[in-house]
Amino acid sequence: MQNSLGTIKNAHGQRLDHTLHPGSDDCNEVAVIGHGVTGNKDRPLITHLAEQLAAAGIPTLRFSFSGNGDSEGSFEDSCITKEVEDLGAILDALEGRRIIYLGHSMGAAVGVLRSTQDQRIQRLVSLAGMVHTAEFAKREFGASIPGSGLMWDNLECPLSSTYMNDMDTIGSVLEQADSITIPWLLVHGTSDDVVPLQDTLDIANGKTTSCKVCQIENADHVFEGKATAEMSQQVLRWLNQAE
Repeated sequence: MQNSLGTIKNAHGQRLDHTLHPGSDDCNEVAVIGHGVTGNKDRPLITHLAEQLAAAGIPTLRFSFSGNGDSEGSFEDSCITKEVEDLGAILDALEGRRIIYLGHSMGAAVGVLRSTQDQRIQRLVSLAGMVHTAEFAKREFGASIPGSGLMWDNLECPLSSTYMNDMDTIGSVLEQADSITIPWLLVHGTSDDVVPLQDTLDIANGKTTSCKVCQIENADHVFEGKATAEMSQQVLRWLNQAE
């Protein structure tokens, strides 16, 4: 696969910062990795996973959603609905290749919603995947005022009404998840205190089609420390088995 895709812009004309790890020339799939809320493509678990996938021969693209990292756009406009559109722009740039989408946290919810409308995604991986969006927003940010509050006291991440309203409108992606029939891996740490393991278990318990759940003991929300390598190994093992 070529080393660069050039400039990628979303439907609003905003440039989406991305890094492409070429992988093997004869691989007919491309892995795309999307990050979580307040994150970006350069978070350690994202870069490690991308490097491991590429080393295994799978071309991998990691990117920052608009308004995050070095992508253009305002963070205050960031929300799941807009990020679903951003992911579509990324897939458009990959020229019809078969896609493995791997999403972390809120990026996993983006993957669920995109997969229900986009057949280019052939395999799906959720990492500490957010499912119940309204509950998450209320739990984490319900005490803050949109327009004046911050996400987790981060000055670069103001809490917006756009974000909160979108999370409330979506409510949960559980219903959409039931319509997903492509191979799906859900990886979650047992010590995740941001998105509870129960979110992943709710997906698995409600599925009428096959999906695989992998619990990583004592892993936190970002798979810090030894859990980073274990998470990547579990993903690669499943990808090899699901071919």
